[in-house]
Amino acid sequence: MSEINGPDKGLDQKYRRLDQIVDRFSAGRGQLIRILQEAQDVFGYLPEEVQAYIAGRTGIPVSEVNGVVTFYSLFSTRPRGRHGINVCLGTACYVQGAREVIEDFRRELGLKDGDTSGDGLFTVKSTRCLGACGLAPVITVDGEVHGRVSRRDVPRILRQYRKLHKAGEAAIDQKPERPAGDQEQIPAGP
Repeated sequence: MSEINGPDKGLDQKYRRLDQIVDRFSAGRGQLIRILQEAQDVFGYLPEEVQAYIAGRTGIPVSEVNGVVTFYSLFSTRPRGRHGINVCLGTACYVQGAREVIEDFRRELGLKDGDTSGDGLFTVKSTRCLGACGLAPVITVDGEVHGRVSRRDVPRILRQYRKLHKAGEAAIDQKPERPAGDQEQIPAGP
């Protein structure tokens, strides 16, 4: 492992964890995506320094590592918020008012598509069809589906997740109460 200089012991621990990940997957050919996924779990995103470090440890050119990171939408080169909000802008959702919903999230949080709020709690992104057109407009927050979301639900959803954050780390694993018009559940996949 390369020695990481600097006063940030937390960062040093993250690079030690990254070394363990690379060591575990380096024997298998074609494991770059798995390494990147786990590295993103450790760091929260994949800045250029982490990409270069992975390239150096795996012997893969930095350009190839960066090419994979920028090609796949599951990777982020910028910090993400604790809570990921994805607003579907597919046809059914768009027609039912999703554009206004995402604009309200942006306005409430003071950000643009894909940006993270200043407090680091929320990242809002648009997405295409989530496969729940009957519940349009649909959003997901941390993977949890919320259907029939209206503009009036936006402040309430943000308050609920802020409240969970303030309640402490143990409360973050709890699911917030759903808004009144959001009681339908999406059946689990096959």
